[in-house]
Amino acid sequence: MTTTTPWLLRATKRTQTFLPRTLALSSALTLCLGGGAVLVPLTANAQQAASSPQALSSSQTVSSQRQLLDRVVAVVNDGAVMQSELNSRLAQVIRQAEAKGGALPPRAELEQQVLERMVLEEIQLQMASDTQLSVDDTKLNRQLRGIAESNGLSLEAFADQLEADGTSLAQVREQVQREMLIRQVQQRQIGQRVSISNRDVERTLEQQGGADSSVIEENRARHILIEVTPERSAAEARALAQKARQRIVQGEDFAAVARELSDDDGSALNGGELGWLRPGQTVPAFEDAMQALPVDQLSKPVRSQFGFHIIDVEERRRQNVNQKEQREQARQAIFQRRANEELNTWQREIRSQAFVDIRL
Repeated sequence: MTTTTPWLLRATKRTQTFLPRTLALSSALTLCLGGGAVLVPLTANAQQAASSPQALSSSQTVSSQRQLLDRVVAVVNDGAVMQSELNSRLAQVIRQAEAKGGALPPRAELEQQVLERMVLEEIQLQMASDTQLSVDDTKLNRQLRGIAESNGLSLEAFADQLEADGTSLAQVREQVQREMLIRQVQQRQIGQRVSISNRDVERTLEQQGGADSSVIEENRARHILIEVTPERSAAEARALAQKARQRIVQGEDFAAVARELSDDDGSALNGGELGWLRPGQTVPAFEDAMQALPVDQLSKPVRSQFGFHIIDVEERRRQNVNQKEQREQARQAIFQRRANEELNTWQREIRSQAFVDIRL
């Protein structure tokens, strides 16, 4: 589920594998920032032509000597986002939207929305660099193998497939590494901002039926998530979720539709399965709808802060838990809810505090 929001569903948040390549400003690039472009001579012949009086007297001829290789579309503190990077991300967004049948806003609006997301990612990557965060190679390799296996491929076959699609394993490795760095930054920053008192825990237990209760209700559920994103409005996401629901009502397999449409990649690969969920493990909007849903009945689109869910409760059971376990579950549930809220606030703060110069 985007911008990385790791607390949506504890074990089902998707890995976002396409992050922007952002460039620190080299001294050569800094010299060109005023014009927002990087220019180089085309050929030796062009250089020679520029030395003639006729060429020097014509600004149009001088400008034709040079080829626009790339340009800065956003300066972010001491880093930059390049036009080529924005174009690459836009192409990815458009491909994904077309594959899922989603509508897109006008090109100019889409560019602004995607660039804003890239700016926020760049700020977080700079924070990771400033605090000297790193990703262990063993964990990174394990993540890559997991991505390959989730697609039913060995790492070697996965690399071959990437090459056939016009990319490489090295590029994906870099993208996954960046996503993991952003996740580390978020977890460190948000963890420091969320505090939970014993009274908070007691209040939550009382709402769940009292601190002395030793029985909780669990749901085995699955879902399809249609995200609300910069390139997909809430109305479009709701309509797509409703179409997914209608396909299932008309007889299509839930798991097949989930694998095709769900934006929660972590569960989509498993047909939308979330496993057994205890109280507090999902965001409140999702949990309230799930608890109210009869077993084997498909929900209407349910709105959470991440988009629209189609929920199916496959089974429900009551489980005995001791008081210590119950308190720990309550504490985790409170953390999840508050972390989700705090993440959005924190991202707005770091965006407002950064130096950002948009040059579209």
